[in-house]
Amino acid sequence: MVDTMARVVTPKSAQEPEPGTRVDVRSRYLGSWAHGFEVVERVRDGFMIRRLSDGSVLPDVFEPDDVRPERRKQGLWWY
Repeated sequence: MVDTMARVVTPKSAQEPEPGTRVDVRSRYLGSWAHGFEVVERVRDGFMIRRLSDGSVLPDVFEPDDVRPERRKQGLWWY
């Protein structure tokens, strides 16, 4: 019997962020992305996130679709 299931390889850029990785998170109110966060740990339903400005770990679990690797705008002094 021939296995017809192709192996799916996830590109490195699409892999889940490791603890300590700086990330952007999606605002639950506006749907826009906010920066200034890092992954604390991977939990069952998503990620625990730390706010870098004050070191606070946010009390909610963020789903994988609401976390992305940090994207900084290039060439702008305020980023």
